[in-house]
Amino acid sequence: MKFGAATSVFVYTLALVKLAAAHISIISPCPRYSPVGEKCPALPPGESYDIGEHAINGPISSVQLGGTMPLCRHTTPWPTPAAEWTAGQQVTIKFNPSAAIHSGGHCQFSISYDNGKTFAVIHEELQYCFLGSKPASVTNTPQVHEYSFTLPKNLPSSDKAVFSWTWINASGNREFYMNCADVSIKGSGSSYTGKQMVIANYPGYPTIPEFNGNYDTGMQYYKDAPSVTVSPSGGSSGGSYTNNTSSAAPSSAAPSSAAPSSAAPSSAAPSSAAPEPTTPANEEPTYTASSAPASYEQTSAPVESPNPHGAQDEVTSNTGAGAPADSGSGSCTAGQMQCSGSGYKVCIGGKWSQEFACGTGTTCKGSDNGIYCGFS
Repeated sequence: MKFGAATSVFVYTLALVKLAAAHISIISPCPRYSPVGEKCPALPPGESYDIGEHAINGPISSVQLGGTMPLCRHTTPWPTPAAEWTAGQQVTIKFNPSAAIHSGGHCQFSISYDNGKTFAVIHEELQYCFLGSKPASVTNTPQVHEYSFTLPKNLPSSDKAVFSWTWINASGNREFYMNCADVSIKGSGSSYTGKQMVIANYPGYPTIPEFNGNYDTGMQYYKDAPSVTVSPSGGSSGGSYTNNTSSAAPSSAAPSSAAPSSAAPSSAAPSSAAPEPTTPANEEPTYTASSAPASYEQTSAPVESPNPHGAQDEVTSNTGAGAPADSGSGSCTAGQMQCSGSGYKVCIGGKWSQEFACGTGTTCKGSDNGIYCGFS
């Protein structure tokens, strides 16, 4: 992993402490402002690494816990592309190995040529994302850590394309995850037409309920998605959904035909009855590296969920803002995490740190591949 600042060791350490309570993110190509991505560009002037309370691994929206971040998490792109791609070539998307994957769910990989206003899907991993097959029970342990697929041959050239990964989790609180990476593409096409990216569990859009073992849940949104055309000159929708509904259980009607707000990227049409976003989709939240966006503050007690990962608390460090002390015992792989008592440890420089406490009322749960601090 490469970092562009002298303070990168401290930033990376602090990020690992925060990410222990989080979920999952892509690490390659490096998403905007990631502290743990591979070959990340330098931060834009005035910006900070994504290490707040709901850091890069976390959702951009939670139906139960409230709060909203803009689509892509950050609207200001990297100053230079995080990857250089060629249309028709195979690319590999890597995910953070320290993850909690909420029993899989629906993943899409999409491309935009207008800085995230319009996304067209270029690959999907529906139902069993991070797993490959239906799990026997609720799980937070990923079986798949990367996906390789071939880019469409007719993608247009651009030095300012935006690649996105989006995910609707199968179990736990109803959340929407999205990471965006700025990429350069060499291609011969003038435009690309594909399915609109689905948005759900986000203010102004439908809610896809917890799967509860039924992995057809929400599939209607993906099957009925209209086409959208994207190009360096802008994006245009090729259709719209029909029939209004607020959830996407297998027996439900298709998504709403209401057009998205002009502030939000073109994608699955939102439900007109849903509340307005607390942070407009085209506005960047104001926060520092040590604090979460104000709109992400929890305003009510977490909703109980049959998934043990459904409600979480922030991981807190016994050493405050400083880097964790080295315990000096055992060897490990940098970035690895493990539960230790009721807290957890982080591997730094090939050695386990001291134990860090979980937040009040929570204990460390999961496995080495995906740990988190959850309510008992």
